[in-house]
Amino acid sequence: MSFGILTAPQQVGYDEILRVWREADKVPEIEHAWLFDHLMPIAGDPDGPIFEGWTLLSALAAQTSRMRIGLLVTSNRFRPPAMLAKIATTVDIISGGRLDFGIGAGSRPSHPLARREYDGHGLPYHDQANAVAALAEACTVIRRLWTATSPFDFAGSHVTLTGAFGNPRPVQTPHPPIMIGGRASATLRVVAEHANMWNIPGGGDIEDLAGRSRLLDKYCEEIGRDPAEIVRSIFLPVDYERPGVTRGKIAEAREAGFGHFVLGLANPYPEGIAEWVADELIHRS
Repeated sequence: MSFGILTAPQQVGYDEILRVWREADKVPEIEHAWLFDHLMPIAGDPDGPIFEGWTLLSALAAQTSRMRIGLLVTSNRFRPPAMLAKIATTVDIISGGRLDFGIGAGSRPSHPLARREYDGHGLPYHDQANAVAALAEACTVIRRLWTATSPFDFAGSHVTLTGAFGNPRPVQTPHPPIMIGGRASATLRVVAEHANMWNIPGGGDIEDLAGRSRLLDKYCEEIGRDPAEIVRSIFLPVDYERPGVTRGKIAEAREAGFGHFVLGLANPYPEGIAEWVADELIHRS
């Protein structure tokens, strides 16, 4: 099993997140650390502070040295894919090759707190079918920008590039691992084709989550891909007052075939939280 933490960059200061990441970087049991990708708060004061994910990730990459890092997950709706490929390359280089590239179709614009992000930043919002199709093209373009040895053109339904070329390349070869987040059937088909890792929010009915994983297996088999090539990742919120509840969810997910755990830490972060995660959740799971 592999364990990491997530610190949502909302309703919190940079110094607080930096403290937790620096502490976690010294705890070998914590192998990865994550932020999320929203432009306005989705919990707490709707007008409270929130940091842009990739900018913050770049700063934290420079302040850590061991953990793998990423966004759980980047919204493909927020940034053009070629620009996103360049941003991710920069972070991979700054981190010395520690980036796990998380991406998804983006929050459904029908969700009120998500929809206001689009309105507030002048971003178009599309239906889910459009967003998933755009995600598939984005994955194709981003991977090609990371690996192509000469400029190329791309003409898709959602992305059009002329003379596209990525230089420098990421540190990792052939490219940073791609993690796609989501549970919808259409998204799982994109996972089967493009992802090295798949993440889904946990904490609810484990049989439902296991069913999503079995559906991913089916889609992999349909295209001739070994389902075992895709790491199964799950996000689980941490209950500081009831660690046994979180340990129980970890055990359920492990039995269902999940091996990559992202433990969501709520703000305010207690002193020594990284050591507490290792002692109370990882060692006892």
